[in-house]
Amino acid sequence: MAYVLVIILVAFAFDFVNGFHDSANSIATVVGTRVLSPFKAVLWAALFNFVAAFTTGTMVAKAVGSGFIDVKVLDPNVVFGALLGAIAWNLITWVYGIPSSSSHALIGGITGAGLAKAGTSAVTWGHKWTETLAAIVVSPMLGATMGFLLMVAVYWIFRRAAASRVDRFFRGAQLASSGFLSLAHGSNDAQKTMGIIMALLVATQDMFARETGILSHLYVRNFDHVPYWIELGAYTMISLGTLFGGWRIVHTMGSRITRLRPVGGFCAETGGALVIYMASHFGIPVSTTHTITGSIVGVGATNRLSAVRWGIAGRIVWAWVVTIPAAGGMAAISYLILRSIIKF
Repeated sequence: MAYVLVIILVAFAFDFVNGFHDSANSIATVVGTRVLSPFKAVLWAALFNFVAAFTTGTMVAKAVGSGFIDVKVLDPNVVFGALLGAIAWNLITWVYGIPSSSSHALIGGITGAGLAKAGTSAVTWGHKWTETLAAIVVSPMLGATMGFLLMVAVYWIFRRAAASRVDRFFRGAQLASSGFLSLAHGSNDAQKTMGIIMALLVATQDMFARETGILSHLYVRNFDHVPYWIELGAYTMISLGTLFGGWRIVHTMGSRITRLRPVGGFCAETGGALVIYMASHFGIPVSTTHTITGSIVGVGATNRLSAVRWGIAGRIVWAWVVTIPAAGGMAAISYLILRSIIKF
């Protein structure tokens, strides 16, 4: 039981790192356009990350917990190995300022640990895998398309307005779009931690079936209902992580991909948020990092293709490609080490 409790704490630590790592998704554009200072931006983003707990369901959590590997393979070592692999990859990409996907790091982690335990039979090659792998390509493309179309629409609507008036208007509007993006980010990303905790508790339900008092809340029979303490804990930790911010990645996304004005920041944030909310509605654990990066590229491309620093964008894409196998490899090694120490 103590081991299970430790893993739950590590899962919440991953959620914190997720918020820390992915805060750039929510605040890079609003900081890059100088609408908010970095400190005010993280407070704004953290608030809406937490508010997401009361505005969305749990379909993504159920997908992460049961949609990628066979639930019969799950045990504490598999879950712990998955978390260690995902956290390691997140920290490596944070150090180098690369906006990789925490979502795919966790999916890669649970898959790698499952493969290390039971081989290829551990993986459930179903529609969730199809949706997730397709989203690696589709979500940034949709984000770019939405960002581009919104920017074109704004140019047409405000074609006769003075540039100074447009800038003033969108400095205020970007506060709303930044909050919307943070809401969408929390609604999708916090659920991944919820899913991994659910997977752990379903796998160890026999330990807690006869418990009373506070430990009785750890008894979870299936994935039908996510306990409220898991929801609130996950949203709280991702919000706290956002408060600390990932400044290296903020710099990359806020200014190095393309230069943004408030109108561009508004279109990038709104376009990215719409795509993420659509994914959450269908229970797809999409990468918020991929989506908002695509939106920024789409906005930059409305000026001219050369406005986008394609070399930096290319390195980001490579990070997307290797995230699942890299985190999976780290998780597999972690699982093998854990199995040699703790038997299940």
